[in-house]
Amino acid sequence: MGERSKSKGGWFGWFIVLIVAAIVVVAVVLTIKKKSEHSEAAPVPGPPGAITKKYSDALDLAMQFFDIQKSGKLVNNKISWRGDSAINDGSGAKLDLSKGMYDAGDHMKFGFPMAFTATVLSWAILEYGDQMNAVNQLESAQDSLKWITDYLINAHPSENVLYVQVGNPDLDHKCWDRPEDMTEKRPLMQVNTSSPGTDVAAETAAAMASASLVFKKVDSTYSGVLLKHAQQLFNFADTYRGSYSVSIPQVQTFYNSTGYGDELLWAASWLYHATGNQSYLDYVTGENGKAFANWGSPTWFSWDNKLAGTQVLLSRVSFFGAKDTSNSEKLGLQMYRKTAVAVMCGLLANSPTATKSRTDSGLIWVSEWNALQHPVASAFLAALYSDYMLTSRTAKLQCDGDSFTPSDLRKFAISQADYVLGNNPMKMSFLVGYGDKYPQYVHHRGASIPADATTGCTDGFQWLNSTKPNPNVAVGALVGGPFLNETYIDSRNNSMQGEPSTYNSAVIVGLLSSLVTTSSVVQSFT
Repeated sequence: MGERSKSKGGWFGWFIVLIVAAIVVVAVVLTIKKKSEHSEAAPVPGPPGAITKKYSDALDLAMQFFDIQKSGKLVNNKISWRGDSAINDGSGAKLDLSKGMYDAGDHMKFGFPMAFTATVLSWAILEYGDQMNAVNQLESAQDSLKWITDYLINAHPSENVLYVQVGNPDLDHKCWDRPEDMTEKRPLMQVNTSSPGTDVAAETAAAMASASLVFKKVDSTYSGVLLKHAQQLFNFADTYRGSYSVSIPQVQTFYNSTGYGDELLWAASWLYHATGNQSYLDYVTGENGKAFANWGSPTWFSWDNKLAGTQVLLSRVSFFGAKDTSNSEKLGLQMYRKTAVAVMCGLLANSPTATKSRTDSGLIWVSEWNALQHPVASAFLAALYSDYMLTSRTAKLQCDGDSFTPSDLRKFAISQADYVLGNNPMKMSFLVGYGDKYPQYVHHRGASIPADATTGCTDGFQWLNSTKPNPNVAVGALVGGPFLNETYIDSRNNSMQGEPSTYNSAVIVGLLSSLVTTSSVVQSFT
């Protein structure tokens, strides 16, 4: 009896030892697995590393197109064939709206895409300013941004009034002349409480808020002015809801807005970053998020739709933490990040949920008009998300069961940039001035007319129809891009493919700045 009892007790003791050992082994395995997963993440980048020359050269060119597009009395003009223009813009309303930038190849100032240009350029500077500085482009980027924000400040003369257009597009497009020689009338269009424009007012608020962060350490007074305008414009946009495309039907042919919910979320997200005010985080994660965020459904980032940009911007809050967030705010942020992951998974060619919207050579392709906007904007977001993952030591993202790394996202971003710069079936660069082969017949008035030519409104059309290449090179212009079958018709009359725009410049500057070298993104903009 005693012997059996002892034997049973010994067996039970060994059983306990085995269980404990098994628990220890499982714990060790899980720890090793967790460590190995963590170690799979590339090291957090430090200060800017080695410069990649092709992206540095391309960035230098891309920055110059902002100078080409400047309106007003030019300061330190670097473009030999450009001069002062539109210096009386706004005078009818006793405002100085001479600055700002022409949106594309014509002489219109459309506030909606111009504000988007400023927001994206601000974002690029905030994330990649140290990389821009490493290749001597930061000051130029700040100057170009301020040229737009100076205009936006003047375009907002009172809390609930915003001037959103200078020029009449129908009149403007009946002329083919240099901006320096314009004689056509330049009427003004505004949104206000009786003719609301939530989309354009909110986008302008986003531009002001993001720019306030750019200038916070450079010029705190100017930064404060921008932030005040941003807050007023957001309140105006949110209180008096309505699409500017309804209030101003003429814009529907040019920059029609398909909705304003995305701009409200985009603006509130930037105001949260600029102020740290919790109410803006409540705004995007609460009822307005539920109404407008379209969680779970990836979209394309563009001057018209800001949802994908908002999802990536709010993902950085999730990656790097937010102070005193409530459970509902955390849940909302998780939904934004989850949707941002869906956007990234759609971009990765080997993902189970990869988009089919791409050419045979792998360029994201969504629209015939200005085809390059979407792939370049998508690549910019992918580079940002990749850098958020690296900086936060996040090794992988999951796409329907498959794992991908930050380097996969960066490779995608590089593939789109390289396509633009000439690695495509046409062996042609779509960034004017880059490489040996690029568009010679860019749809751009100033570039197409010799600087010493004397033309009026209509006799300048001889230059539109000329068979000779542009006499002036629109250096840094990112043209519309290829058709789906990867062909490009280099004709001045082919505005669908051959017209550049400032908002294209903003996204290509952001993308090239992300690739010019490596560096850890800042964890807080403030």
